[in-house]
Amino acid sequence: MSRVCLDSWAVLRWLEGAEPAATAVDEVMPDHPIMNWINVGEVYYVTRRLAGANEADDIVRRMRAVVDLDLPSADRIMAAARIKAQHPLAYADAFAVATTLAYDAVLYTGDPEILEATAGWPVRDLRSSG
Repeated sequence: MSRVCLDSWAVLRWLEGAEPAATAVDEVMPDHPIMNWINVGEVYYVTRRLAGANEADDIVRRMRAVVDLDLPSADRIMAAARIKAQHPLAYADAFAVATTLAYDAVLYTGDPEILEATAGWPVRDLRSSG
């Protein structure tokens, strides 16, 4: 099986227990999927707005234990910028794609922007099972 990269959409649905995404993410957690710090920041700010700082801090602590967190390098930042320039994606989504490509991984997401803009990057649509 290929390495898995998670975006914020996947992690937020996992935290909510929203199916089928939650089960798909649960299944790859023992293999320590990859996630970049830009997308971790998204999970943090969404959680902080909805549930407060303590919950957001706790989620980041939990993620550090089960996810390989990637701090984007200058090369990764420029790769994300090139992806953003060529595709109608949010900048953070471009980081998820750039991280996926850098690790030769499969991006687990249900984010419509990423799924609709797919340009050869490997994705698994977590909005449906399979």
